[in-house]
Amino acid sequence: MFAALTRWRRARVLARSALPDALWHEAFAALPFLAYLHDDERARLRDLVVLFLEAKSIVGAGGHEVTPRQRVIIALQACLLLLNRDLALYDGFENVIVYPGEFRPVRQWEDEDGVVHESDEPLAGEAMPNGPVVLSWPDVEAGADFEASGMNLVIHEFAHKLDMVKGEADGCPPLPPGMSTATWQRVFTTAYAHFCGRVDRGRRTVIDAYAAEHPAEFFAVLSEVFFADPVLLSGQYPAVYAQLAQFYAQDPASRIGAPRVAASRDVAGSDAGAGG
Repeated sequence: MFAALTRWRRARVLARSALPDALWHEAFAALPFLAYLHDDERARLRDLVVLFLEAKSIVGAGGHEVTPRQRVIIALQACLLLLNRDLALYDGFENVIVYPGEFRPVRQWEDEDGVVHESDEPLAGEAMPNGPVVLSWPDVEAGADFEASGMNLVIHEFAHKLDMVKGEADGCPPLPPGMSTATWQRVFTTAYAHFCGRVDRGRRTVIDAYAAEHPAEFFAVLSEVFFADPVLLSGQYPAVYAQLAQFYAQDPASRIGAPRVAASRDVAGSDAGAGG
């Protein structure tokens, strides 16, 4: 009974809030890394975008006015992560806030001596546990061309949201049935240590060095690469790619004709000599 009601509500939303074809095609074309999606995946992604936009408010701040095209571009990338998962994983928040540039949240913290400190470091994006996702629109635009920018802000922040389903982000999000937490932690811990070692030695990394800041940032940055340049990730960290392919229930490298990465490939052996 409940499942039937859910399907009815979903069908009602899709019929009532369907996206105009011109808007959909314009937003989709703005994200070149989506070009390899199969027709059935595009259709399912379009439905997810409609459902996402019905459930979430995407609003401007700091004088920024969010256009319909911007709303769809943001929703497209957010929904890509859950193309084969459950959109309910985003139920823990309601708002996406978009600024006209970097924003400066004021933060206060108390050190071990009881001294209160304050900072207002500029940010391009932020995901808050049980709170909104905040984005700088120029950085959203830059992330559409991953080859040029080496980053994708929307995927990054929404990966953090998945990591935060259980609380604070730590790089180990709740895993779907059939995945091993022990294997995830072993693969990511080994790859993270290898990546941090390269950064600490001043070696050039083709993956954004920001991934070395924290295990949660490593997960978010490598999620960006997984979707926007999957061949790069499968070559640099094949065992991480295999874990993300299970987690997201997608194999984006195979969409563009790259060899499928075997899930059994050992990150400690194969990845330790990676170039990035």
